[in-house]
Amino acid sequence: MTEKNVCIKSSLDARAAAFFVQTAGKFESDISVIAEEKKINAKSIMGTIALGMVEGKSVTIRANGADEAVAVEELAALLSK
Repeated sequence: MTEKNVCIKSSLDARAAAFFVQTAGKFESDISVIAEEKKINAKSIMGTIALGMVEGKSVTIRANGADEAVAVEELAALLSK
């Protein structure tokens, strides 16, 4: 399992959330995003939008699988730019 804490630099609107989910979907690993008490599947558009990833919020990206390290780094980069 690989995980990384990230501070979100720019809020995810519907378009950005869709791109985040598409990016997560290209990986084999199971990927979760955790914020406060909520944990969602990063490949779920509804979960991603419901999590409310807004600027300044900290989240943890956690992946488990063959390509977990690359998945975590790529998704973390999306949130931190």
